[in-house]
Amino acid sequence: MKTRRLLEGKSSLVIGGSGGIGQVVAAHLARQGSAVCIVGRNSRNVSAALRALRAGADSDVKGMCCEIGDYRSVQRMIKRAVKVLGGLDILVNAAGMQAPIGRFSDNRIEDWERNLQVNLLGTVYSCKAALPYFEEQGSGSIINFSGGGATSSRTNFSAYAVAKTGIVRFTEILAEELRDRKIRVNAIAPGAVNTRMLEEVLSSGKQAGEKELYEAKLRAKEGGVSANSAAELVVFLASRRSAGLTGKLISAVWDPWKTWNRDSIRSIMASEEYTLRRLSRPH
Repeated sequence: MKTRRLLEGKSSLVIGGSGGIGQVVAAHLARQGSAVCIVGRNSRNVSAALRALRAGADSDVKGMCCEIGDYRSVQRMIKRAVKVLGGLDILVNAAGMQAPIGRFSDNRIEDWERNLQVNLLGTVYSCKAALPYFEEQGSGSIINFSGGGATSSRTNFSAYAVAKTGIVRFTEILAEELRDRKIRVNAIAPGAVNTRMLEEVLSSGKQAGEKELYEAKLRAKEGGVSANSAAELVVFLASRRSAGLTGKLISAVWDPWKTWNRDSIRSIMASEEYTLRRLSRPH
């Protein structure tokens, strides 16, 4: 008897799906039975990702291009994706960029604006454009990518860290607003996966800072965290296995999410675990 896959009959949109982590996420979603559409900025990269995905998955993954820093473009893309997929159950916001790298005083403000447009506003735009479809069907799962700098200071990566922190707080607020509509919203930290972002750090040289550059060179030599960890976490958050879990920031690498069941999720939701909060010393 064939085992039913976790996302059988679901439809997933992976923004940033032509990139390193996004492509692995798309492959895992497809393997679990979901119809998948990936989105990227560059048509060549999207085509290459589609060839790889279609060769390895047992479903016909779709793809399209979009400038996610432009709201009108995102609206049109979401509308097309829903039509191509025949619906929308899962939205994954995995697109991102790190530049500008270096001291804030040396950053060009135009580069800062571009970073927030892609990382923070790109996520906001896709959520805003997708919400009417989720609300109409009365369900959905949104998974936003956070990451480096969201929970601690990250020198020389100010724009990236600020954008990723903003994504976490946006995730918490949106989850609370949508809780009674059965639409779940969570954020994940994928870990130090070797993607083109690693190349950005290496090419920036001393501007990245001694610690970041050393760690980047070490990862380039020894390998980073597997993208499979983030992809498996996305599948977990998109499936009924994580029912009731919303408004949380979860690390693919460091948090024990693979052990969570209904009781542990209920306990997590009754606490401030896996959220951004100020810690204070008891008086």
